[in-house]
Amino acid sequence: MVTHNNSVGSSPASTLPLQEQRAILQQLRRELIHHYRPHIQAGPGPIRVMARIVAELEQACRKQGLSETIIQSEITNRTIGDVNLRRVTECPGTPGGPTDYRMLADELGVALPGEELHGYTATGETHHWLHEQAMECERLLLKNNYDPRIYDIYGVGNPVLRSWLAQDMRQWGLPVNYEQLYLSLGAMDGLDKALRGMAILYRSRNTADLAILFPEPGFGVPEWQARSNGYRLHTFQTDPHNRFKLTGAQLDEILRNAPDIHLIYLTVTNNPTTFAYTPSELNDLQAVLRRHREQGHVVYTLADLAYIGTGKPDEDQARMATFSAPDVLHHTIFISSFSKTFTLTGERLGWVTCGDPSIASAISPCWTNTMASLPGEWQLRFMAYYRLIQSRPWLAEKLRNFYRLRRRQLIDQLNTLNRKQPLFDEVYIDDDATVYNWSKLSPGEDAFSLFEKIGIAGVPGSGFGYTDEFIRFSIGVIPIQPAGNT
Repeated sequence: MVTHNNSVGSSPASTLPLQEQRAILQQLRRELIHHYRPHIQAGPGPIRVMARIVAELEQACRKQGLSETIIQSEITNRTIGDVNLRRVTECPGTPGGPTDYRMLADELGVALPGEELHGYTATGETHHWLHEQAMECERLLLKNNYDPRIYDIYGVGNPVLRSWLAQDMRQWGLPVNYEQLYLSLGAMDGLDKALRGMAILYRSRNTADLAILFPEPGFGVPEWQARSNGYRLHTFQTDPHNRFKLTGAQLDEILRNAPDIHLIYLTVTNNPTTFAYTPSELNDLQAVLRRHREQGHVVYTLADLAYIGTGKPDEDQARMATFSAPDVLHHTIFISSFSKTFTLTGERLGWVTCGDPSIASAISPCWTNTMASLPGEWQLRFMAYYRLIQSRPWLAEKLRNFYRLRRRQLIDQLNTLNRKQPLFDEVYIDDDATVYNWSKLSPGEDAFSLFEKIGIAGVPGSGFGYTDEFIRFSIGVIPIQPAGNT
């Protein structure tokens, strides 16, 4: 922990003039940056290192007794992607109207009855509704001979909820049934189990040389998971010219040079870049995979759908339709989640869908042998949330509008700051999806220098397998302040 002795003895720093408090904070920030800069790639990785810097700086400032006003004006945490509904303050329209986003915590059952949310008092109606629905769902499961309170020998989740989710997948044009779909504790848990299962499957086939392809920049956790499960990792750095997306021609060359690749991890809508594959781009990739299958080189796609649902519905529908061809579906494993789409990151509601029923059967031991049985209360909560989303479809649209508002505000803020001092080469305009912004820094700048100059903490590109010329900001944790208040 970095400490700083102020010049007024035991008097709290909050009694000092604001300018002196700001100077203390800035010195604390410089010391922390100097301490952590050499270690950005060590330990838990750049995302958590940057988040830790912010947390330690806030802690040091409060230990010094600095004013909360100064802390909030000088420290903006845009590292972690989760949206904190309790901290939503935006109400650009009529209070209580469709753009009163303060109500989202209440409308999604996060807020407790009577909880104060920046001038809005939660009714608790959804909070109570979810509990009632969970009880109804338990009765429904018992009626279908499934007791969530006892040991589930298969460990993949109750068939009622799995059938509901399979119906949703069929609405994408993917003809799957509940036996091809398993519940998971969020997308990350589903990714880990799918990677583990495919590694076991290939070892059972005596495939000694097993590798996976990761286009970058991309979400880094699956790389760690794959390495832990014995895969050789191939990475490929995409380029800005192609909006950081892998092209069919590039994939073809990669596979011709790396016959050990048997899986490709593909984020259909990307974290961190915020760019999404178009249907034609996905079709190009599928055409390459089809040609290689015909030549005996079979590659499965691990399709991460975490941000499908945060963008325009018709565009998401078109993207997902590209996976409906029988041979494509047969060679795809889908990873889905309510976490980002519906701001339910703490609930950990995810599932894995295998286009090939035999793959689903082969990887199922990774559920039974890692968790034994999915928690019963969690399954009931999952079912209640599914019913909430189905019965109130306007929630999805309101959340998409909320994400859009914050992304645009952040882009405007970054452009305003850039006009004052040249911090960015380019502030990218997203594909109207995800909860991030991806931008290129000016020469000589990096995440540390940016945090020191303007107090906004983002994640360096190296956190996603890319270069530190780039930085990812999250719109999630806190509202976007006007540029003059950063």
